[in-house]
Amino acid sequence: MEITTTSWILAFFASVILGISKAGLKGIAIIIVTLMALAFGARESTGLIVPLLLVGDVFAVIYYNRHAQWKYILRFLPWMISGLLIGVLIGKNLPEKAFKIGMSGIILASVLLMYWWDLRKSKSVPSHWAFGGFMGVMAGITTMIGNLAGAFSNIYFLAMRLPKNVFIGTAAWLFLIVNAIKLPFHIFVWKTISWETLVIDLKLIPGILLGLFIGVRLVKIIRESFYRKLILILTAIGAILILFR
Repeated sequence: MEITTTSWILAFFASVILGISKAGLKGIAIIIVTLMALAFGARESTGLIVPLLLVGDVFAVIYYNRHAQWKYILRFLPWMISGLLIGVLIGKNLPEKAFKIGMSGIILASVLLMYWWDLRKSKSVPSHWAFGGFMGVMAGITTMIGNLAGAFSNIYFLAMRLPKNVFIGTAAWLFLIVNAIKLPFHIFVWKTISWETLVIDLKLIPGILLGLFIGVRLVKIIRESFYRKLILILTAIGAILILFR
């Protein structure tokens, strides 16, 4: 794979943002995916990102483990794995334009619904299995096809009214498990991970570490009340940016 200096700069910047995201500043995954696609191509970057995500996940689990709430993971994970398997089957032939428009529309509608709940000052959470099921399946499909499950998991965990650190710790374990499950599909089915891509990933790890360092400090200074609004805003912006990817 011929890699230009510009591609390395884009990839390093993407790895820094990935670290910031894994440290707790959720909702910016589309920036990572877009930069990596510009650096290495859309299909190639899909598999190349997964090992980098796992590096970030391991750190997040170590740092935020004490805050994880497994009841939410166990409620969401089976649906997400089901969606992931659907994504494996349909991912190669799914028209990208239809995927982008449909995904953006669902995310924006969900964000608006969350915003409406917040305006009502309601403390209730969605209790019907269909809400978690739909969000989980969508998260699974989008994580396999475009590494973009964060938007749906963000909405689900925010809907559950999880505090900042619980949100981050619970999401950390969820994505460590899911990204580990994705790995063999990328290696053996889609063949988007090879020794060559792993060597590239190895060179980008310093960027992730820098992003994690920055992200942890940013999360600490963000007030609990503002964190929820910030994640909703970043998720909505990400949904719009998907259309221009």
